[in-house]
Amino acid sequence: MQHRMVSDLMTTSVVRVRQNTGFKEIAKLLAEYDITAVPVVDDDDRPVGIVSEADLLRKEAGQLDPEGLLPVLRPRPADRAKQAATTAGGLMNSPSITARPQWTVVEAAQVMERCRVKRLPVVDEADRLVGLISRADLLRVFLRSDHAIREEISRDVLVRTLGIAPDSVTVHVVDGRVVLSGTVERKSLIPVAMRLCQGVDGVVDVAEQLSHRTDDTAEALSASSPRRAQLAP
Repeated sequence: MQHRMVSDLMTTSVVRVRQNTGFKEIAKLLAEYDITAVPVVDDDDRPVGIVSEADLLRKEAGQLDPEGLLPVLRPRPADRAKQAATTAGGLMNSPSITARPQWTVVEAAQVMERCRVKRLPVVDEADRLVGLISRADLLRVFLRSDHAIREEISRDVLVRTLGIAPDSVTVHVVDGRVVLSGTVERKSLIPVAMRLCQGVDGVVDVAEQLSHRTDDTAEALSASSPRRAQLAP
């Protein structure tokens, strides 16, 4: 099984700014390149933060309503400082949470979810910026064809990894939804196959209609159960 890497999906032509880049220049770059955020880098091209549309809009939201009809927002101290900022250094969210090119899609998605960010600057071994990966980039794995998914499951998961004969299990894939049908030698292989199939890039769901020749789960349960000594009559 070969998961797609961050390096396969990331944007390499990354628009970036310095900490002293002005508010209007940042807004102009977002509009010109049709992007929603830019990494902020130091003099060695190492990411130190990110400025997004939300950071710029915070200043707009803090303005007084000319007609006096809307209530005045009372931001938190940290947000108040950002509303007053005029350069990337004051507007950015920092420190910068980064990814590596060799990360899998799963690793990048987990970091985004855990840190509640929408994008990650990608850095090399020297922590220099080499790309940018976004949620939209990660979702591209679900554009993978059903044929490619079926081939990987049949060849890599069932045959090479689990040693299941090619004619024992049929793999049906429609819109990323996988159904395994057929017969496996041991019952314990079924949950393993399901779990491995779920980890294949582009898979949306996995179901099975599998039978088994040997119930080795019952044998394992019996072997692990404490034996009671039989008393002679």
